[in-house]
Amino acid sequence: MITKKPTLEKITPSFGSSLLVKQHVEFLKTITPFWHFHPEIELVYVNKGKGKRHIGNHISYFNNSQLVLIGSNLPHVGYLDRLTTNGKETLIQFKPEFLGEQFFTIPEMTEISQLFERAKQGVRFNIEIKQSIGPKIEDLVNLEGANRIISFLEILRDLATTKDYTLLNANGFAFETIPQDSDKIEVIYKHINENFNEHISLDEISELVSMTVPAFCRYFKKSTGKTFTKLVNEYRVVHATKLLAESTMSIADVSFECGFNNFSHFNKLFKEFTGKSASKYRNEMKNLIQ
Repeated sequence: MITKKPTLEKITPSFGSSLLVKQHVEFLKTITPFWHFHPEIELVYVNKGKGKRHIGNHISYFNNSQLVLIGSNLPHVGYLDRLTTNGKETLIQFKPEFLGEQFFTIPEMTEISQLFERAKQGVRFNIEIKQSIGPKIEDLVNLEGANRIISFLEILRDLATTKDYTLLNANGFAFETIPQDSDKIEVIYKHINENFNEHISLDEISELVSMTVPAFCRYFKKSTGKTFTKLVNEYRVVHATKLLAESTMSIADVSFECGFNNFSHFNKLFKEFTGKSASKYRNEMKNLIQ
């Protein structure tokens, strides 16, 4: 039985703080990830870990580290497959007006205000800025009061002025966060995540959310900007990137493990999605890890 999770996550900073700063040093297996959104902006830094990103209409896999900024009310599924040895995940959540309604509207804060706007599309920061900012983000857990706020403003300034980033929802698609729709989408994504390596028929998924097939197809395309088949194939390719990076399975075995019954179809979709062949991707990941 699939249970619906809350769509709006309530975030409460500790007493005497306007920021919520959390740090995990091990993978929290007891926390089940779910499709959610919140008015707070979220900055996540993982120094050593592996997992999937699912932010808005973007799905990808990271192997090693990540630094992402998720804007207000941008739906996402937050989880790590696991943290590696000595791995840490540092999470900062804050409201855009956490320093007052007008603070980020003054001229001196224009660049940070623009950063908050970019965050509505989801921002992944690349290697150079990630390496320089990461330790400062981790150190926030050791700071209190004004020192924490000052250090965090410096982090925001550096993130706002760097060009070393990628927009995750770069096509400008904005997900509509309607609570009842978010419930449906969560049920759909949970089913895909648990069954993507098998055939999922439109009849099966439509029945799951009590819709006819034509109504489901229209709803899904309107809600996500993608067809159901395209999204399932993206899940499969993302899982393939994980297996190519972490396992010694042959590429053919990887394709079948991810739910592709046709190897040439897998190769075609993998190249469309990642911009490179599966063999090239695996070689690049090996070099990166080494």
